[in-house]
Amino acid sequence: MKKNLVFIHGLESTAQGTKGQYFQEHFPEMIIENFTGSFIERMNKLNQLLSPRDNLVIVGSSYGGTMAAQYATENENKVKKLILLAPALNLRELKIPQNKVLPLPVIIYHGTKDDVVNPYAVKDVAQKIFCTLDHHLVDDDHSLHVTFPLLDWNHLLDI
Repeated sequence: MKKNLVFIHGLESTAQGTKGQYFQEHFPEMIIENFTGSFIERMNKLNQLLSPRDNLVIVGSSYGGTMAAQYATENENKVKKLILLAPALNLRELKIPQNKVLPLPVIIYHGTKDDVVNPYAVKDVAQKIFCTLDHHLVDDDHSLHVTFPLLDWNHLLDI
């Protein structure tokens, strides 16, 4: 079964940001869209975009990580794996039903020098909602400038 690779950028980024450009170059089959507006507007667009697809491997960066987690919560049977980069899981926009635990594999990379999203608060949230969590605190900033290009994306995306 063919995997559908998806990248969701952060709040102030676009599909043409550094990570979006990287994925366009190295994984041209990856679904990479621009998301604007409120969380609800962004989620509506994501739901429309992904409605005909399944077997999803979603990479979410920052606010895009919040969106990816919300999407996986609402579409658990369609998502195969989440890779979250400095995900803003501690935002009130994220609505995970109490005691809901997602069984899918989740990999998180988060910089210890992140001054945008608290990596320790996110780790606490992630440990409560993901039962198969591979969490990496790295010596990096919010954008993961050092870490991102060094990651083995073929392995992470199961290519």
